[in-house]
This record gives sequence, C-alpha cells and structure tokens, in this order.
Amino acid sequence: MRIIEMKNVRKDYPLGETTVSALKGVDFSVDEGDLLSVVGPSGSGKTTLLNIIGCIDKPSSGEVRIAGHDITALGDNALTDLRLYTVGFIFQSFNLIPVLDVRENVEFPLLLMKTDAPSKTQIRERAEKLIEEVGLTSQIKQRPAELSGGQRQRVAIARALVTNPKIVLADEPTANLDSDTGFKILELMRSLNEQHKTTFVFSTHDPDVMQYARHVVKIRDGLIASDDLTPRPPLLKERGRKSKPAEK
Repeated sequence: MRIIEMKNVRKDYPLGETTVSALKGVDFSVDEGDLLSVVGPSGSGKTTLLNIIGCIDKPSSGEVRIAGHDITALGDNALTDLRLYTVGFIFQSFNLIPVLDVRENVEFPLLLMKTDAPSKTQIRERAEKLIEEVGLTSQIKQRPAELSGGQRQRVAIARALVTNPKIVLADEPTANLDSDTGFKILELMRSLNEQHKTTFVFSTHDPDVMQYARHVVKIRDGLIASDDLTPRPPLLKERGRKSKPAEK
C-alpha cells in the first residue's frame, strides 16, 4: 500500500519581489512500512519535502496524498488531526518539554487526543512500554536537562511512536549527536521500523546515515535526482560487531 504519494509537487515562497522555488515538480511515492532516506545538500528542498509530508505546509501546486488523504483538500482542523493521529515527528533539536520528565514527555501527544482518547491507564502503559523499548526505563523520572543528547533523542523517538502513527518523520535525526551515539540512534530506528512496521522518513546529507535506509531519494535544487531501492545492511547484532555500553 502506498502511504505517501506526491505528483508534480511544487512549493514556492515569496521573497520580497521575487519567488524562491523550494520544490520544482517532485514525483515519488513511499510504501507502507518503508524506511526512506531523503538525501541532499543544504538548500536542496529536504526540509520542505518533510514539512509537506508532515502536513506542516501545503504545496503551491501538485497532488499530495498522505495515508489516502489529499492534503490539498483539507482545512486546518483536519490537517491538525492528520498530524496528531497519523504522523509522528522526531526533531534534531529534540523539542522536549523541560519541566516534564521522560514519561510525561512521551505521554504528552496522547493527552491531546479527543477522538478515541485513551484512558489514563492506557496512556501510562503505552508510554512505559515505549520507554522500555528505547532503553530508558531507569531514566523515566528524569527531566531533559538530566539526560545526554542520545537519551533525549530516544525520548523523542518514543514520543513520536506513542500515538501509533503510520508515518514517522525525522529531519537530520543525528545532526546534534556524536558519531557513536548517532549510530546507536539509527540502529534503534531501524529496529523499531522492523518491529512496528511504521514508515520512517528521515532527511540527511550524511552518507553514513543514508546507508541505513532501504529506499533512498536524492534531491537537488528542488528536483528528484534519483529514487532507488537499496539492500539494507544488517543490524549491529547481525553483523557480529560489539556495541559499546549503553549511555549512563
């Protein structure tokens, strides 16, 4: 099943008396359960593409269908619901709420739900299950300032998954992490993608990051330069390499 479909998508931004074209007629699709890397240099249109997929922005022209919904035909309230129930976001700056602890940060999206809202017990159980999956049970009562960068990114991943979204978007998810921590985050994303069958779409300009994807879309100057399916490398545990101890 196609979870994302884009046809001849353009996005133009007014800049004074001129117009900047961030996307210039993009065509591509993503299957449900895929692990897609959008690759390109700064200014290539990666973030604009993710913003449109995440219903943060609308295209200037063209067709975009997210989980079967034509986003160009939806009003603001419907787009807000689509973001809440269908899309999870992992930000490179984490965007955690400083005054909330790990569990409260992960629970937060569930508290926003009005339709089919889970009970307090269901909210806590769902959050604690995902916190365990990302390896942070022992840090569950700590606040973001007490966590390392890698741990904060793990909280962000758990928060993105807590609503059972069909799509998770990550804009440069390892940009603010050292290489070893970034490697562990990518391994975690791969593992969760395979476990939950959630579609992951992440942007990067780092060749070491893009190798974790099965589907690689390269974008340059607002156009798709290539769209390839590639064999995914084995996970760390399958390669026989010894991982470093988990962060304290």
